[in-house]
Amino acid sequence: MTRIISGTAGGTRLTVPTSGTRPTSDRVREALFSALESTGMLEDTAVVDLYAGSGALGLEAISRGAAVCDLVEKSQKAAQVARRNAEAVARATGVRAAVHAAAVQTFLRSAARTYDVAFVDPPYDLADDTLTADLALLGPRLAADALVIVERATRSGAPQWEAAGMRPVRDRTFGDTALWWGEPAV
Repeated sequence: MTRIISGTAGGTRLTVPTSGTRPTSDRVREALFSALESTGMLEDTAVVDLYAGSGALGLEAISRGAAVCDLVEKSQKAAQVARRNAEAVARATGVRAAVHAAAVQTFLRSAARTYDVAFVDPPYDLADDTLTADLALLGPRLAADALVIVERATRSGAPQWEAAGMRPVRDRTFGDTALWWGEPAV
C-alpha cells in the first residue's frame, strides 16, 4: 500500500498503476521529505513531479505545504490514477495538483511556470542522454534557488549535472535506489 506519509493529507491511501511504474518506497519518501522539510523548501512552493506515475512525490509535497504542483506522466493509464490520487489529496488539503498526460520533454518545452522543487523519477532504464536532455529543458523552468531531486537505480550512476547546466548538491543511497540532489548552476 502506498500512502501519504505526513502533513495535512497524512494517511491518505494512494492507488498505484498496475504496471509500467516503480513507486518510490515509503522509506525513501520519508527520508527525502524529512530532508526537504529541514531546508524549508516545501512551504508555499511550486513543485513539478516528472515521470509522476501515481503522483506520490508531488502529492506528498502538497500534503507538507507546497502551494502548486504539476504531475507529468506520459502513460494515459498512470495519469488517470494520478488524477484520482490528486483528487483524494485535494479533499484533505484544498490544493489540487494539475495532472499533465504528456511526455516530459513535451511538457517542459511548453511549461510557463517557475518551480522551486523538481522531482525527476524516470524509469530505471531511461538512457543517460535522455535524462540529461530532460534536466537541460527543466533548467530554464527553475527558480534560482531551486532543488532538483533525481531518483534512479544506484547502478545507473549520477546524473550528468554539468552537461544539463546544473551542479550536484548531495546524494544518498537506499539499497538499489539512489537520490541525487542538484541545483541550477547560476
